[in-house]
Amino acid sequence: MNIDDLNKKKTPIVRIDKKLEKFRGKILFPEKLQQANEILKKVGLPKLEGK
Repeated sequence: MNIDDLNKKKTPIVRIDKKLEKFRGKILFPEKLQQANEILKKVGLPKLEGK
């Protein structure tokens, strides 16, 4: 596949670094997660339009 073929594609080509697997299942920012969960408890998720 050459550069012209890549530029004509509608979907991007993404390469995922295998080193990131060590973070799977870990909570990296527990304070931020707790804050987000508290906000969601108070406010809730946005309603879908048209339903």
